[in-house]
Amino acid sequence: MGYLPIENHGIIGNLHTAALVGTDGTIDWLCLPAFDSPSIFCSILDDEKGGHFSLHPVEYLRSQQLYLPDTNVLLTRFLAENGMAETLDFMPIHDGAGERHRLVRNVHVVRGRMTFEVECRPAFDYARREHEVSVGKHGAVFSSDGACIGLATDVRLKEGPGKGARARFTLEEGQSATFLLAGIEDGAGPGEILSEREFEDLLQSTISYWRRWISKSTYEGQWREAVHRSALVLKLMVYHPTGALVAAPTMGLPESIGGERNWDYRYTWLRDAAFALYALIAIGFDEEAGQFMDWLTHRCQDADGSLQPLYSLDGRSRVEETVLDHLAGYRNSRPVRLGNDAYGQLQLDVYGAVMDAAYLYNKWGAPLDYDFWKNMRRIMNWLSKNWRQPDEGMWEVRGGRQHFVSSKVMCWVALERAVRISRQRGLPAGEGSWISERDKIYEEIMEKGWNPEKRSFVQHYDSDALDASLLMMPLVKFVGPTDPRWLSTLDSIQRELAYDTLVDRYNVHEAASDGLKGEEGSFSLCSFWYVECLTKAGRVEEARLALEKMFSYANHLGLYAEEIGRGGEALGNFPQAFTHLALISAALHLDRALGSG
Repeated sequence: MGYLPIENHGIIGNLHTAALVGTDGTIDWLCLPAFDSPSIFCSILDDEKGGHFSLHPVEYLRSQQLYLPDTNVLLTRFLAENGMAETLDFMPIHDGAGERHRLVRNVHVVRGRMTFEVECRPAFDYARREHEVSVGKHGAVFSSDGACIGLATDVRLKEGPGKGARARFTLEEGQSATFLLAGIEDGAGPGEILSEREFEDLLQSTISYWRRWISKSTYEGQWREAVHRSALVLKLMVYHPTGALVAAPTMGLPESIGGERNWDYRYTWLRDAAFALYALIAIGFDEEAGQFMDWLTHRCQDADGSLQPLYSLDGRSRVEETVLDHLAGYRNSRPVRLGNDAYGQLQLDVYGAVMDAAYLYNKWGAPLDYDFWKNMRRIMNWLSKNWRQPDEGMWEVRGGRQHFVSSKVMCWVALERAVRISRQRGLPAGEGSWISERDKIYEEIMEKGWNPEKRSFVQHYDSDALDASLLMMPLVKFVGPTDPRWLSTLDSIQRELAYDTLVDRYNVHEAASDGLKGEEGSFSLCSFWYVECLTKAGRVEEARLALEKMFSYANHLGLYAEEIGRGGEALGNFPQAFTHLALISAALHLDRALGSG
């Protein structure tokens, strides 16, 4: 079948899970019932055995995709010499625990007469489990060891290769066909066929949901369309039952084609906490911020004083990593990893992220309660005694621990915000140790994290390598944005890590070993940090041009993967929450600097 470029996809979802829909009309990634559940379709990781759900004209010249305005309902238009057709893909939103997870696909001929092909060929559990198919008058049922999905349609299907269901059918101008894919009980039929009225009701209720939600946005500045699209895609990555924000809805998409830098991102990183809280609150989505804070509160409550970098969406602490060696990987990018062993790493920067999130929520959301503060005191006391340790850092290196400067900076952030909260609220603090340790961290960074010969802060102590994580230093107010040391560092990053507006996180040949082979793309997240640093330094015209250029690297729907390759292609898991959070923050600050907000 072949692989579409990563950027040639849109995303749809229902706040429990999400699907990737290619510009060729193929759904090549879907897990049910949750983001981190085993996959139903994963042909993006193996185009032969991964499973897919395709729907497209037999012949067409080109296709286009767009979202219906202010929604996550995806429209794909197919243009042929003698006709034009459109498909609408969406997942209805529901709040009830017993409601089925449904995916709706509708194809409609706008002009002419067109023939279509549809094929639904699931591959349960990352293509590790066999299944049976039963095709009948009203659709097909696919069952595998208790896991069942039904495909309901009035298009007559027949069994296809790989125990799939397929059909070729023709529609005249104005005619349409609908396909409803849903989880079903074992032994049940494919489900009820949607009438035109029922389809229209589902469509309108889904459109109304998204438009009501985005209407809560308070952002009215420049680049409103990009900010709102980022907000909509972030909402798609919220796991409604717990309020957790998934880092990305995908796994295994490579940071370099054919390379081994392939990770499972279907979990929640504490590192995202402060950025998520700030971005959501800043544009008016207090409810989502509150739900995420509740999830974060439970993780702090469960901690013995130490925090791990990531957790499952339901709060489980163990997400062991295994290799799915039966999958070929996206364009032969192997290994395909399931789970993420980074959960067991020591990443000291997460303490700063968590406490900064608590500070922001206490300031702009709701006052922190005493029970939460008791847990935070325990965590800050642990940090006061352990910040001197080397760690794996925010990039989760697998080549050995170092004294990463960005980790020490975030340790300072943790204690600085804790002191600030305790003073503002009169809450009991760490018996004076927090202030003492905070100041020791600051002095140590200035002494050991600054390279006087290079005139720059560096990646880790006793190093002359740069790291784009240093861009956080003025963003978290560790240094002033016009501090001479910082401006010199910013210039160094611009010279050594930036290619115009694209920023690499580090030079893999000069930095601390990350334990992996090969190259990687530029990090979109770091590029938006770079824009914000330019803004805070008063270089607003540079920042404005850099931001506009970054918008040109989004895909046709305004979505960003984790990285951008040398040819401008999307690399890594897609779409990535952290990048869209950073986009919102960069746009907010630059808009204010330009006097719009």
